[in-house]
Amino acid sequence: MSISTPIGTSYAERATNLVVRVDQDSWGSVRPSLYETARVLSAAPWLPEESRRIAYLLEQQAPDGSWGEGPLPYRLLPTLSGVEAALAVLRRGTASAEVTGRLTAAVNRGLDALRSLPSAGPWPDTAAAEILVPSLVAKINEKLDSLITGGDIPGSGGPRLPVPGGFNASAPASVARRYESVGSLPVKFHHTFEGMESYISPSLVPDADGLLGSSPAATAAWAARFPATTAQAVDELTAVAQRYDGLFPEAAPFLVVERLWVAAALARAHLPAAALPTVRGWAEEIYDPQGVRGAPGLMTDADDTAMAVLVASLVGLPYDPAPLDLFHNGSHYDCYIGEDTGSVTANAHALQALVSHLRRCPTAELTYGPRAAKLCDWLTGQQRAEGHWTDKWHASPYYATARSVTALAQYGGHHASEAVRSAAAWTIDTQRADGSWGVWGSTVEETAYAVKILLSAATPTPQPQHTRALDLAETYLHTASHPGRQHPALWHDKTLYAPTAVIEAEVLAARELLRARRAAACTEADVERTDA
Repeated sequence: MSISTPIGTSYAERATNLVVRVDQDSWGSVRPSLYETARVLSAAPWLPEESRRIAYLLEQQAPDGSWGEGPLPYRLLPTLSGVEAALAVLRRGTASAEVTGRLTAAVNRGLDALRSLPSAGPWPDTAAAEILVPSLVAKINEKLDSLITGGDIPGSGGPRLPVPGGFNASAPASVARRYESVGSLPVKFHHTFEGMESYISPSLVPDADGLLGSSPAATAAWAARFPATTAQAVDELTAVAQRYDGLFPEAAPFLVVERLWVAAALARAHLPAAALPTVRGWAEEIYDPQGVRGAPGLMTDADDTAMAVLVASLVGLPYDPAPLDLFHNGSHYDCYIGEDTGSVTANAHALQALVSHLRRCPTAELTYGPRAAKLCDWLTGQQRAEGHWTDKWHASPYYATARSVTALAQYGGHHASEAVRSAAAWTIDTQRADGSWGVWGSTVEETAYAVKILLSAATPTPQPQHTRALDLAETYLHTASHPGRQHPALWHDKTLYAPTAVIEAEVLAARELLRARRAAACTEADVERTDA
């Protein structure tokens, strides 16, 4: 992961342009969220541009009545959000007759879509779904009960929505009661505050510097529950709406994750010299001895902290992994204090950060060597029998597997090498006929991850199946990669999202690695012909 080796001009220009573009964007390259926009529409009728949000809600409904991206289980939460927001506008009675009719039809189609979902999942492990889902079901049923019945207006005696199997109707209230005696709500609940605002007493009103928990939905709910915060909420939400044409993403600003992940991706294929000062500036600004948070108002977490340590190491800054100590639990790293389920990718990033630091500072072996060894054992223990890994921050096993393989290949050793070989075999077995990979369909993002898995597992004498798989992948990426492409949403927050600049960096790096591999093979062939 050197940053100084000369590279192809085309890659250097494109990578530098991407870094410049990311640096100049003060919000981040994520598109609006249906879930988040619908929550603001419901909770903040006082915010300008409501008609824009209503139009977006109606435009985004799928023919089957659902909202959101990905397979149907992923559409549970955004569809609940869309139905509830439409009902909120209907109950306000401020829409025109035409819009009222369209919203009524949208609600009925949405309710039909919700009732057709599997009764018990399985549901994706998205952020705070256990709170957000039952909270929205309760709000929908309350609004259905309160609307005037008759004609096509929702609430005309049809069955109320049940809480889907796997969720507990009392969860939002239980969480609120748990912290009532403490007198404060932990920061980890700020990002999803809209799921419990109905149950929060004035003693638990959270403070915010900017958006509450970096979330427009949480901020709108915060203002609705505590009117004294409305002025601040208007200012913060208006600023985001100006960037997103009246709509809202799941987190704003999305700068820390974007910059760290872009830098690390490009460094895998060599970071252009022209981009180095900017990336170094990012690392200096983001690294924090007290831990790094992904956005203002979020908790510090091991994932962002590990990536900050890694990027700082890659650009030669004298920062050490000490901030990660905050999250170590004895065998691996908790993503944040109070985490319920561990993250494979956060720990893979931590292992990369430790390995990179140890290479630069061998004297740190006594401190971080044993920790890296334990982390290697924990990561290999999370590998599935088929050879891949999964993680809660991304829908695709190719993301988690690429992260784990990169870390284990850099760490080395027999145990890690066996895991890497197993992952490579699984990757080859799951390649699609067109040369791509994808958990739901062919994507350039997942193909880039698969390429990096196979390159990490490469041996001095490449196996024919590896070579063929990479040749096919290179052809696919050359054909399928083009500017302005809208990438499928595969990343987990409350719902699915797609960090465009991060994905572009991953694909750009994969294509450059494939180009370098092909160039090296041609050079080797020329040498062999000369020797002959």
